[in-house]
Amino acid sequence: MTLKPPKDEPFWRTTPLEAMSAEQWESLCDGCGRCCLVKLEDDDTGRIFATDVGCRLFDAGTCRCRDYKNRSLKVPDCVTLTPHEVRTLPWLPPTCAYRLVAEGKDLPWWHPLVSGDPQTVVEAGVSVRGRVYASEDEVPEDDVAERIVNWPLRWPRAARMKKA
Repeated sequence: MTLKPPKDEPFWRTTPLEAMSAEQWESLCDGCGRCCLVKLEDDDTGRIFATDVGCRLFDAGTCRCRDYKNRSLKVPDCVTLTPHEVRTLPWLPPTCAYRLVAEGKDLPWWHPLVSGDPQTVVEAGVSVRGRVYASEDEVPEDDVAERIVNWPLRWPRAARMKKA
């Protein structure tokens, strides 16, 4: 006898990343914008540093890509997430739903699929809204290293708290 999960279980608990439909996959993105911040890699150590500088296609007001469909053509180093990439990229934020699901964890209270409200990502301090210094087109390349910040690679305190 094969046991099947209850029908009321959400898809991210029952469906492996590789088996998700395109719609399910896209819905995992909480719209925080953390992955759209410019990252720098130390050539000697391989360590990844996040900055508060947004990708040239990133709209800091909406926390969305201005040309999502063509992003890889317009920004050659833009990474298109796949289940393999999710499991191997060291710079994915710890709050990233793709990463959480890949690690067998549940989505947090603030994720729009759980809360039903895309604003909870902002309320929990996970969103980059209001925290992006500028677009990479507005910051001289030599100055980007001066914009290194730690918060994109950490869990915000409010996000760790269980919403009452």
